[in-house]
Amino acid sequence: MEISNPGKPLIDTLRFIDEPPQSRNEKLVSLMRRMNICEERGSGIDKVIFQVETFQLPAPDFRVTEHHTIAVLYGPRPLLQMDKVDRIRACYQHACLCYVSGKSMTNASLRERFKTDSPAIVSKIISDAAKAELIQSTEVSSRKYAKYMPFWAVHRKKLI
Repeated sequence: MEISNPGKPLIDTLRFIDEPPQSRNEKLVSLMRRMNICEERGSGIDKVIFQVETFQLPAPDFRVTEHHTIAVLYGPRPLLQMDKVDRIRACYQHACLCYVSGKSMTNASLRERFKTDSPAIVSKIISDAAKAELIQSTEVSSRKYAKYMPFWAVHRKKLI
């Protein structure tokens, strides 16, 4: 399913999960909130990602064109039928969802997300996501027990 919205997003699509919502038209949003058409918290993307993981679906793809923002939601596809880009996107979004939930992504949590018993396949996905600079390890002492965060969370942690 493809959903398009006119206009470019006010925030980077890689930050849809963690950034507070921004609106171009506060009066319209206020009216929609009072009519119970939308919520105030801006957790819609988080809810979508959570449900995608629950039902083992490929991660949504958020695209920006010159005049539109597009969200693509995919139907069921087993891990081994996902391409490298799909796997990396799912890994990154899982790391984001873990982080905003107060957890860290691990090999085990990503295996659970993909419903696989193969640490080797998941390690490769984690490695690919790290090479794409979307996630970083928070512990360098042991790969077996490593925890991972989205790239922006690691930078935020260094500032604190």
